[in-house]
Amino acid sequence: MPQFRLSEAARLLGVSDDTVRRWVRGGQLTATEDGSGRKVVDGAELAAFARAQAEQPDDPSAVGRSARNRFVGLVTEVITDKVMAQVELQAGGHRLVSLMSSEAVRELGLAPGVLAVAVIKATTVVVETPEGYR
Repeated sequence: MPQFRLSEAARLLGVSDDTVRRWVRGGQLTATEDGSGRKVVDGAELAAFARAQAEQPDDPSAVGRSARNRFVGLVTEVITDKVMAQVELQAGGHRLVSLMSSEAVRELGLAPGVLAVAVIKATTVVVETPEGYR
């Protein structure tokens, strides 16, 4: 099972090293020592902790849908031409880019600072594992 140094865990969770150390001291995460004497967190425990800590803002659309991948965030940029548009959305630490018609941008009132929900339903999602983390 992969293990992550506290600094790696912090980067993956989007927090400071000190925050991870506080979680270890407080018992929310368990740290052990690796062969080099560095504090590490078990990958499976870190994944469960990340899932429990994830706070997604409520979806304001109140629409029932089958897609499970919804990202609530703020529109950060809109680039339009006569027919097509590129819309960027920042949802937590995730930058999402959508290509749509300029007409859709106008109808939805999309502009920087607007609250929006990116709904993703894909039959193909590529998953990669970096070397050394298998």
